[in-house]
Amino acid sequence: MAEGDNNGSSKPTVTPYEEALDALSSLITKRSRADKSNNGDRFDVLFDYLKILELEEAISEMKIIHVAGTKGKGSTCTFTESILRNCGFRTGLFTSPHLIDVRERFRLDGKDICEEKFLAYFWWCYDRLKEKSTEDVPMPTYFRFLALLAFKIFSAEQVDVAILEVGLGGKFDATNVVQKPIVCGIASLGYDHMEILGNTLAQIAGEKAGIFKDGIPAFTVPQPDEAMNVLEEKASELNVHLQVAEPLDAKLLNGLKLRLEGEHQYLNAGLAIALSFTWLQRTGHHEFTHMEPASSLPEQFIKGLTTASLQGRAQIVTDQYINAESYGDLVFYLDGAHSPESMEMCAICFSLAIKEDSQKRTFNYPPQNNAESTIELVQEHHDDRDVKSSMQILLFNCMSVRDPQLLLPPLMKACANHGVYFKKALFVPNTSVYYKVGSHALTPTDSQVNLSWQFALQRVWENLIQSDKGGEVKLAVAGCEEGKEDAKMSGRTCENSAVFPSLPLAIKWLRESVQQNRSVHYQVLVTGSLHLVGDVLRLVKK
Repeated sequence: MAEGDNNGSSKPTVTPYEEALDALSSLITKRSRADKSNNGDRFDVLFDYLKILELEEAISEMKIIHVAGTKGKGSTCTFTESILRNCGFRTGLFTSPHLIDVRERFRLDGKDICEEKFLAYFWWCYDRLKEKSTEDVPMPTYFRFLALLAFKIFSAEQVDVAILEVGLGGKFDATNVVQKPIVCGIASLGYDHMEILGNTLAQIAGEKAGIFKDGIPAFTVPQPDEAMNVLEEKASELNVHLQVAEPLDAKLLNGLKLRLEGEHQYLNAGLAIALSFTWLQRTGHHEFTHMEPASSLPEQFIKGLTTASLQGRAQIVTDQYINAESYGDLVFYLDGAHSPESMEMCAICFSLAIKEDSQKRTFNYPPQNNAESTIELVQEHHDDRDVKSSMQILLFNCMSVRDPQLLLPPLMKACANHGVYFKKALFVPNTSVYYKVGSHALTPTDSQVNLSWQFALQRVWENLIQSDKGGEVKLAVAGCEEGKEDAKMSGRTCENSAVFPSLPLAIKWLRESVQQNRSVHYQVLVTGSLHLVGDVLRLVKK
């Protein structure tokens, strides 16, 4: 809707959807620690928001599954939603973060909410909160607003079950306004968001256990003793029957495979099965619970587990923008791993995919034009492909609050244990800015971007390479060239790594490398940040 003025000039076109994203962006603030000293960052104000939006009764009647955890909670929620949808129920799924579009966070019956409905519910909530906001009850912050919006959507759409993934922590998370869920789950616990949740596993477990409710059953997966002791203690205080869900036995899938790749997904699937069975039992749907999940699974469960899909987790995508002659020679393996444990799992999945690729040697890549598209491995025969060698490249970034000394070593070691070595590691800043939402909110792509963090990541990588070779660690980046002398990169190039001032420039370099090396098949592992994964998907998918 361009608007002209008296001089005949016009303002840039802003769509209704972009207008909503701009309003949403205005709610983004720097994350603060929510603890006793600040009353959970004024957690109680959430109940004022519920009153304003008239959602108190709706939430109390909603049949909710609530899931926290450090890693695997998104996959667990995705499995659970798919199971119950295949059992015939109308499902609502709230997850975070989104990779490309904020509507990914709100799924109805397995699909992102449509733009029309999103806009209607968005402005319904935003306008009411804006009208009633005061100094004591200001507009909610970004994630709190999204959680409130999820409750409004799921209430208005009359879902049978709402599956809620905790955003951060548990006790003071916006989703924890739920007072009586049907069942709660705690996925694997580890070290992440320590600047907010605490420095020990016990402290982190205490925050996650904050979603436990008096008398409501809960499940977790096998945890380190330090974490399990805290979970059991919190459960005991609240009369919660806490059970450990066993990993799914692959034999129960009747020869089929989980669509979400990785051995760790059998842990998440086991938790999802326990949550689904318990929800069905406690809501009176006994037609699905006559089997014992340890020995057999209903057909609907098997279908749900083997068709569940989640972007950015062990996802394989070919570059859609490379010319036809080189099609299939630039492949991205995307995994939003950002903790030491998930880095190791990511490396193993990548290495196994590389091995499978080398065995089959040829891929048939279907168009990746929707969230549920996945790569199919099909053997074909092309004269030129059979003689091509493979080269592995790492494309990496992580948030500066995370320690690359804890993330990069397990990644490198796990890959090396499987015979996979990166020819080069590329370090880039994320494209998306943290104070904007939407594809129109991008950072500049020139050399003015502060690359000090990326240079720090590069130093860690080069040191790891040198120490692995038995070289002098302190001199690890001595052979690097500053990018001012390299017009193409404007970053810094070392023998084993490079820093680019923007992601588009890194992708451009990869594409040019493919064109110049027609005998090489490039396999790029993208990891360290879900934000980075989303940025890459925007650039390589049509």
